[in-house]
Amino acid sequence: MPASPQTVGPTLPNAADSASPAKPLRLSAVLTRFQPTPDSRLLGLALLIGTGAGLGVVTFRYLIHLVNQLMLGRVAGVLSVWGHWTLALLPILGGLLVGGLRWGVQGFGPGLSALMETVQGGKELAPLKPVSKMVAAAVSLGSGASLGPEGPSVEIGANFSLLLGQALKVSQARQLLLLGAGAAAGLAAGFNAPIAGVFFALEVVLGSLFAPSSASVVLLSAVVAAWIAQIGLGAKPAFALPAYEVRSLLELPLYVGLGVFSSLVSILYRQAMAIAQQAFQGQLPGTQWLAKIPNPLHPVLGGIAVGAVALWFPQILGVGYETIESILQDVQFPLRMVIALLGLKLVMTAVSFGSGFVGGVFAPALFLGASLGLVYGKTLAIALPVLHPYMASPPAYAMVGMAAVLAGSVRAPLTAILLLFELTQDYRIILPLMSAVGLSIWLVETLQPTKLMDSDGEQQEAPEETIAGISVPSSLLVVDALQPIALKLSANLPLAQAARTLIDQRATCALVMDNLAGLDNVDHLNNLDYLGGDETLVGILTLRDINRLILKAEEAPDLLQQPIRDLCTTHVLFAYSDETVKEAIARMGTRGLHQIPVVERDHPTHVIGLLTEESITTAARLARITKALGDSEESSEDFQADLAERNGKAIAPPEEKIEIESQILPNSLTVDDSLDAESLGKVRS
Repeated sequence: MPASPQTVGPTLPNAADSASPAKPLRLSAVLTRFQPTPDSRLLGLALLIGTGAGLGVVTFRYLIHLVNQLMLGRVAGVLSVWGHWTLALLPILGGLLVGGLRWGVQGFGPGLSALMETVQGGKELAPLKPVSKMVAAAVSLGSGASLGPEGPSVEIGANFSLLLGQALKVSQARQLLLLGAGAAAGLAAGFNAPIAGVFFALEVVLGSLFAPSSASVVLLSAVVAAWIAQIGLGAKPAFALPAYEVRSLLELPLYVGLGVFSSLVSILYRQAMAIAQQAFQGQLPGTQWLAKIPNPLHPVLGGIAVGAVALWFPQILGVGYETIESILQDVQFPLRMVIALLGLKLVMTAVSFGSGFVGGVFAPALFLGASLGLVYGKTLAIALPVLHPYMASPPAYAMVGMAAVLAGSVRAPLTAILLLFELTQDYRIILPLMSAVGLSIWLVETLQPTKLMDSDGEQQEAPEETIAGISVPSSLLVVDALQPIALKLSANLPLAQAARTLIDQRATCALVMDNLAGLDNVDHLNNLDYLGGDETLVGILTLRDINRLILKAEEAPDLLQQPIRDLCTTHVLFAYSDETVKEAIARMGTRGLHQIPVVERDHPTHVIGLLTEESITTAARLARITKALGDSEESSEDFQADLAERNGKAIAPPEEKIEIESQILPNSLTVDDSLDAESLGKVRS
């Protein structure tokens, strides 16, 4: 049967097409049909994200309340006939339920940092994983696990925004913006603090990628989520704070000392979380027996520990907002009891997280900060009674301690400051907050710069360097990211002619060389030209320099005729070919440079290429693709090996395969060889 001719342009539907059932339209196709402007489409997505996050957080809080009422009401009422000790059975029962969920689901959804990596890696998110994690978090917190609800709340908004972006097939940059809007909406609904939610997204998720045009998306999503949370949960904040007390400005240095202790508690808190996780994985000496126990049973062990401690200190159970409010309302706790609560809450939070309960780290950090501030204030009043007339009451130090420990734990100082300011609604707390939080985060960054804590307690390495929103692998070398030198200019060339040459050659920068003046009728060379003498690098000239100098030339026209040796940047920073791109980016950041020449350590005067932002982003993308291909090839090889083993076939070991490849490609070039042969030509140092 002959093929039907192809048609160009719109065609009328035939009878067969009209009789066929209509295909369901995707959400992206519906939006495309209405043809909204990019800005209106973003604002519409912000409304959807705020609505979805707000409804998700309200549902999550109702689930926590339902589980808590079930545990403390019906279950505790049935068990109480056997005595007070049955209180310890509630976390154990919660551990059984969470363990059952872990056994059935086989892994919950990722944390916030993993979601950011999902966006940057272009991966897909399973839609049911966030739902199972929300249910597990509700069971954990409702049964008494020593964790918090704010981390899961943030992840509810972030997961919803990520799934929405996947459905609409948006770009990676737009996906990251939606992720920030979802995180802001989740925190705004969780704390009923939209300002803190916005700054959390700008500080933690978006970071240097924040643009003023994206602020409206984050703001609108946070406002809508907080509004829905107020309708569903009430307009009260997460916990009531008293009026902040100020007796004298002379006590401000005392808050600096509180910042020091807060940084130490933050580091201990993070270290305890990591140690507990390693212990339950059997990675510490004497804990190998824990690794032999099935993972679904680990929450039961955590429930046993939490339940046993709760028999004597029930304040450590659950989120702990009631205890925080009691501390802030100046309920008279004995000093020894507060010190015990500080240590036990830290340990039980680590045990709850390490054993597999699901929850966040915000609420425990606030509990630890309030306890620390109360201990600090009471101790100062006892040790320095002469300062008592100038000191505020201990709850004032508890409020500041909450922000300082939270900032040091999650490394979000602006979020911590604005959260406490938003909850107190008192401007007088700003100076103590800024002093304590600033010192706390500085000490944490100095003493423990490479460890981060995710919104749900996961320990993360320090984030990779980013260029134009692309994360750069820490193992990427400069030699793998450099580009050949596009243009070299004679140092004696006038500024006007140098500017014209850059424009004609469509180059963004050029190396200024001193030996080109000795060549006949040569004022510039590209990377493939031959240099007859030993060139000497004078400096570097960029389009930014040209633009700045031309603006100056409007007042001093003679500047256009000056040689560029007197106008270019002569104090040039270099990158070595064998160092990592991360080190080179740090060096570029000291001067705000966009490109840097690359030299060899053995020949520091021999420039072999340029490292630019464009070349770094390209190399980073290629490295990620190469890694993904390698992982998929390893999976394919494992599958083929298993299949061959079943069929009784022999597979050549990887060593033989490498040997065959080396025989096929005996003359393969390394990166340095290809640069010398193809890009640098006959350039000599």
